[in-house]
Amino acid sequence: MQLLDYLIIAAYFLFSVGIALYYSKRAGKSTDEFFLSGRNLPWYLAGLSMVATTFAADTPLAVTELVARNGIAGNWIWWNFAFGGLLTVFFFAKLWRRAGIMTEVEFAEIRYSGKPARFLRGFRALYLGLFMNLIIMGWVNKAMMSILVGMFGIPEAEVYFYVFGCMLLVAIYSALSGLWGVVVTDAFQFIMAMTGTIILAVLVVNSSQVGGISGMQEKLPAFVFEFFPTISDTGVVGSAFALSIAAFLAYVGIQWWASWYPGGEPGGGGYVAQRMMSAKDEKHSLFATLFFQIAHYAIRPWPWVLVGMATLIIYPELGPNEKKMGYIYAMNDFLPLGLKGLLVAAFFAAYMSTIATQLNWGTSYVINDFYRRFVSKEKKEKHYVFASRATTILLMFVSILVTLLIERISGAWEFILEAGAGVGLVLILRWFWWRINAWSEISAMITPFVVLPFMRIYEIQFPISLYYLVAITTVVWLVVTYLTPPTKEEVLISFYKRVYPGGRLWKKISDKLPEVKADGGFFRMFMNWIFGVVLVYSILFGTGSLLFGNTIAALIYLAAAIISVFIIYKNLSVQGWKTVIK
Repeated sequence: MQLLDYLIIAAYFLFSVGIALYYSKRAGKSTDEFFLSGRNLPWYLAGLSMVATTFAADTPLAVTELVARNGIAGNWIWWNFAFGGLLTVFFFAKLWRRAGIMTEVEFAEIRYSGKPARFLRGFRALYLGLFMNLIIMGWVNKAMMSILVGMFGIPEAEVYFYVFGCMLLVAIYSALSGLWGVVVTDAFQFIMAMTGTIILAVLVVNSSQVGGISGMQEKLPAFVFEFFPTISDTGVVGSAFALSIAAFLAYVGIQWWASWYPGGEPGGGGYVAQRMMSAKDEKHSLFATLFFQIAHYAIRPWPWVLVGMATLIIYPELGPNEKKMGYIYAMNDFLPLGLKGLLVAAFFAAYMSTIATQLNWGTSYVINDFYRRFVSKEKKEKHYVFASRATTILLMFVSILVTLLIERISGAWEFILEAGAGVGLVLILRWFWWRINAWSEISAMITPFVVLPFMRIYEIQFPISLYYLVAITTVVWLVVTYLTPPTKEEVLISFYKRVYPGGRLWKKISDKLPEVKADGGFFRMFMNWIFGVVLVYSILFGTGSLLFGNTIAALIYLAAAIISVFIIYKNLSVQGWKTVIK
């Protein structure tokens, strides 16, 4: 790192603070502006913000580790979430926008009734806004520390001060600017981060050690280039990424719809729901989410994948627990003056966009769904904006304490998937089945925590643990649903008039509302989902095929993508769009 590199990093920080100051006055008008940008986000800003949030500092390192250990196919551990993401696009994006609520957990009191609904709203506000949110920020902080140690050689005892200083800056600009500042900064940060990672991939792949794509293909075994895992119970070393049938089905058949995971919630949720609810209308909400899925799964991974493959050639001595650091070593060894500063700034950008969103999203739950709902009612908007800003800073300090307790990033990731196992089906069906009630969600959230200790006692490890957790949780919430009273009919009628989800599972209510024209075309939505999945994977594998010189395969994938776009466009053009609550 030279003076020019440090000046580039400093310029990036100054620009981020400038955006925050620019939007601070607008964010101070109301909590609607602070948390939802006045519900006026265009699709491209909302979509870019979603993508930027999922590009955390640990993401390139995690992909590098997956590729270095298991080849390209190792990415199916997270590529499988595209199934659920596309379900959100075509079934739920418009519903979230129509709901006209400020946060995901506010949904509880427009969909359910009585004390259980109030309890669920308050409980989820603290469970997601504090407990889960702090774990997420803790692992993102840990990843940023790994980068600083590897890049600058900062002693581990000192690196905490650098990361927490950066986090304080993020907390300040998030507290000042609200969601407008966060999403505009996200757009700038994402473009900057992707530019840096693409430049790094070009330099590393074309280095003399690697020799370009052709040199990579000569020096690495063929299984590294496989797009799909081998299904085998033997897991033969030296072959393609091998998963047992049980593990493969857990990832591809269960995880994406059954487990809660930030950014991949079944039916949408968290900061993804926040962006959907912030969009100008339901059309912008759908297109923002579709853009997010395509960019997240199909476009963004390849620069990381290529660097991960190159590290196998350049740093063959790295042990199993060091492989992720190959990305950092490549930055150190191959980036020239100026570009090194650009990419370090890009990593700060990735880190800060994630933390900024988590702070704003978590604060929205704490303030809107706990403090405003249960502690301090009917205050002026200025009061709640001030409380939101104070809570943003407080969350930052508490996350520092959580960071000190996290030892393994992958351990936190697995814990979140297991802790949310089984709740996914409730989150999907609550929109389309009138009989789901507040107790269904409450029991689905609590059951995994009761079952998890037994998984540890009997040494049932992730992902096989998903089978047990999902099955038991599903049985429990179904039994609880039928043993507890249904939601009051007047609440169900109000919800149906507001969201008009349609479908046969609402027939008991829809028959009472013949004047409400609900959504039809479930077959079209299902077709859009199928072809949306085809579209994302066709772009993903078509790009890969083109990179590796397989022109015929690339053309086939391109044709599949074009057909998918045509079918989705035709279906959406006859769907029609309803007026939503501003």
